[in-house]
Amino acid sequence: MELLHESDFRRELREGPRTGYLLFGEEDYLKAHAVRTAEELICPDGPLSVFNVMRLDALDYTPARLTDALMALPMMTERKLVLLSGMNFGAMRPGEVEALCEVLAELPNYDYNLLLLKVPADGLDPGALPRRPSALLNRLAQHLTPVQFERCTPAKLASWAKKHFAHHGLEASPQFCARVVEYCGRSMYQLAQEIDKLSFYTLSQGKAAPDEEGLRLVCTPSAEYDTFAFANAVMEGSQQTALDILADYRFRRVEPLLILGDVIRIFCDMESVYAMQADGASTQEIASALRLHEFRVRLCQKSLRQSPPGRLRRALDACAAADAALKLSPQGYTALEKLICSI
Repeated sequence: MELLHESDFRRELREGPRTGYLLFGEEDYLKAHAVRTAEELICPDGPLSVFNVMRLDALDYTPARLTDALMALPMMTERKLVLLSGMNFGAMRPGEVEALCEVLAELPNYDYNLLLLKVPADGLDPGALPRRPSALLNRLAQHLTPVQFERCTPAKLASWAKKHFAHHGLEASPQFCARVVEYCGRSMYQLAQEIDKLSFYTLSQGKAAPDEEGLRLVCTPSAEYDTFAFANAVMEGSQQTALDILADYRFRRVEPLLILGDVIRIFCDMESVYAMQADGASTQEIASALRLHEFRVRLCQKSLRQSPPGRLRRALDACAAADAALKLSPQGYTALEKLICSI
């Protein structure tokens, strides 16, 4: 399966896009930016966008409506853009996925379209990329080119934050930009809003650069958890911390199967790191063999050092039981609570 990243997609938009793309991954902000870029490319003439940019939301989607959108000819241009957004594949029945794929299979007959299927961060289980894509992703990739929008590293976000401050006429140091990312979290939507707030406040005070005082006064600290924090709490036996993180997931309505899938991948990575480490492999060798960032390998190694022997195997067994419980009956978050309390 061919898998593109954001930079590949931007290059193809400039050089000549294909007929259809599946935009998925954790960073919704970058997906929205990619769609705007595609709109500017396909329909630079604003008034004609009503004819040449067709938007279909998951709430309005039916296979027939998508077919109608694809069949319509572009107006005074070679191509038109069709955007289908908000699809939650975790909530779709197999028959519904097949009905969608039947429509997508007709794309070559309507090659005057650029179809973008934009999936929200929690709307598709991609599997363990790039090595083991999920069956669903493989199925969709038969008709659409998958483009993964990964969450940016803190270093990239700090560089982006510096440019965002500069857009407002402010000079922020790299150290301060890293501090903003640490304080406000890694969501680019959240960061953009907090940087705007801090910039407007800084300018209102007649200052040329944002500072720590302003950051703490006007910005909202992040309360966001990630699946590595959840897996770490389970490995450390910190039940209350794990339950607190699960409560945050429940509040954000993250699908339990997606949470569990991410946690299982982390535990599998830990098991691979443990096995290679036992064979004497260095951190760099492990990262290269597993295609993981060295920072991620070090996090796995730290978690393994701080956990009692045998806990990783018990965690994997508990995850298997939780996976079976979620798929055999609608236990939802209860299955994850049992996982936390069983280790």
